[in-house]
Amino acid sequence: MTATIRDVAKRAGVGLGTVSRVINDSPQVSEATRERVLAAIAALNFVPNPTARRLSLGKTLTIAVIVPWFTRPAEVEQLRGVENTLAESDYDLVLYNVETPAKRDAYFHDLPRGERADGVLIISLSPRDDDVERLAHSSVPIVLVDASHPALKSLNRVITDNVAGGRAATQHLIELGHTRIGYISDPIETPFNFTSSRDRLKGYRQALKAAGIPFRSDYHRQGEHGRYEARRLATELLQLPDRPTAIFAASDTQALGVLEAAQDLNLRVPEDLSVVGFDDIEISEYIGLTTVRQMLYESGKRGVELLLDVLADPAMQPVCETLPTELIVRKTTAAPIG
Repeated sequence: MTATIRDVAKRAGVGLGTVSRVINDSPQVSEATRERVLAAIAALNFVPNPTARRLSLGKTLTIAVIVPWFTRPAEVEQLRGVENTLAESDYDLVLYNVETPAKRDAYFHDLPRGERADGVLIISLSPRDDDVERLAHSSVPIVLVDASHPALKSLNRVITDNVAGGRAATQHLIELGHTRIGYISDPIETPFNFTSSRDRLKGYRQALKAAGIPFRSDYHRQGEHGRYEARRLATELLQLPDRPTAIFAASDTQALGVLEAAQDLNLRVPEDLSVVGFDDIEISEYIGLTTVRQMLYESGKRGVELLLDVLADPAMQPVCETLPTELIVRKTTAAPIG
């Protein structure tokens, strides 16, 4: 027969409230009483009811994570950092996958109210102007990871320096001697308000300007995220009369599509075409892709740590942490021929 909290109270010779306080690690219990209750719990092999514990604490003991397309490699690595960090806490993870603007709006509206989560982590979905008021006055703590808004300095944020990453990728190609450098990205303007491709474009343009290389709009192709779309866009670029000798892709997944397009057109990499990606997902090392490494696991980890900190101390001052990027040079870049 399964032991109940009443059985524990009877064996320890205390009231139900005392057992509840011990289970919830309340300081309002003497050490002697705590040890007696813990001994009774061990002897009876008592397992607290999680629902009852949540009710007694007045909490959900749940962290909501809002993330777009969580099966993409970069998001998977961020979520690994989230899950591994939460596993060491008392909180459960509930994942809200955003695949449409309507879902995004619904989650932004409902989750910050507190009935379904004690805290919210928003990944990659930068709030719009219409979201600011609601998120700024949320009844639960919110942490933004790779998302931001100039009017939301009251929220804790973990940001990747995508501008610096885009600049480093392009500067590497320029230093090799390339002047015809293409850029393939996600759509710059989207209903999801993603900022990573936009910021990497900014870094790309900064590097070109610093080197005195004019920006060519026909060298920037944008389309839905994915290998196949990137392959199509790269094919368009590589069939231009004065095709690029190098392409910077806004993600490693898109860089794979560029490599496939080069193969389709019998272009050698890196002899005929240099390719740089962004993310440094696992397959990048395997295929020797030159890329910009971002701290994906660490960004998820730090987002959770900040959220747990503010849950423990709601009065803490908000912080904005900027994580660096690092250029990883492998086999897909070289000086242009001729």
